[in-house]
Amino acid sequence: MKPKVSFSTLSCPDWSFQQIIEHGTSYGYDGVEIRLLQRQADLLGHPDLQASQLDTRCRELSDAGFRISGLASSVSFDSPDSGVRTSQIETGKRYLDLARILGADFIRVFGDVLQPTDSGSVPLSEVSPQQRRTTIAQVAEGLQALGEYAEPLGLDVLVETHGDYSNSAVVLETLETVESPAVGVLWDTHHPWRFCDENLSLTFERLRPWVRSTHWKDSVTRRESVANSEAEHDAAATAAHNLMTGHRHADYVLFRGGEFPAAECMWLLRNADYAGWFCYEWEKMWHPEIEDPEIALPLFRSKIHELWTMVDDRR
Repeated sequence: MKPKVSFSTLSCPDWSFQQIIEHGTSYGYDGVEIRLLQRQADLLGHPDLQASQLDTRCRELSDAGFRISGLASSVSFDSPDSGVRTSQIETGKRYLDLARILGADFIRVFGDVLQPTDSGSVPLSEVSPQQRRTTIAQVAEGLQALGEYAEPLGLDVLVETHGDYSNSAVVLETLETVESPAVGVLWDTHHPWRFCDENLSLTFERLRPWVRSTHWKDSVTRRESVANSEAEHDAAATAAHNLMTGHRHADYVLFRGGEFPAAECMWLLRNADYAGWFCYEWEKMWHPEIEDPEIALPLFRSKIHELWTMVDDRR
């Protein structure tokens, strides 16, 4: 048995669909999680993913023996406007329809922030108990609606540990009220650890029954130098926040070059017989100063296999 390894297209924002397959297979990856194509995050509107093109995309994937692990949408359920949330559910359904045709396992959605403001979100500690309960109920309702749609399609709807939902207690509180078995968690292994100071074992203990895919990345407490201009960095950060209110900054470094306890994380997953995806979310799109995908992607695939083998040797 080997790990199922994929990468997010955040790592390669300028690659075409064909380049994603070409590079992914040459680097030894099993699949890709599509967040964007050629910098377009609205996958439903991308020319290469229109109905007339899907037979060709499926044939390209099949010929290469390459898979789409999931479609990472921008769907979120934290808006106080019920009309907006209804629209988000409809968008999620369209993503599920597209995922089914492309042979993906899931779509990713966000909870995101418990109390959104015009400038982003307030610190979690300042969210009132009533606002917390209200937003969690909204998110649970949205997840349940999409889960019911996903079940007959054989797909999962995965809420990511992102934004305020990086706090695993918030995720747990939400999922305990969702009944659909198609709803699970995309555990971004880095976010609860970095942004909420959570011990990995605590996060996994809370979320283990729902974890069906994982994101991996590495960071340092403070990056010593920034290779690009401040203007370029600020523009990318603004684009990220426009799509995801809960987006938070971290100083990312190449995998195993930072502080993230990757070996501990692999140990937790392997001992739980985790069989989902190991996806490298190298956020080149939001952090243009970090290394190019031609450097980052081959390294991750090698390192994740090393971790997998290391755990096997010690079991």
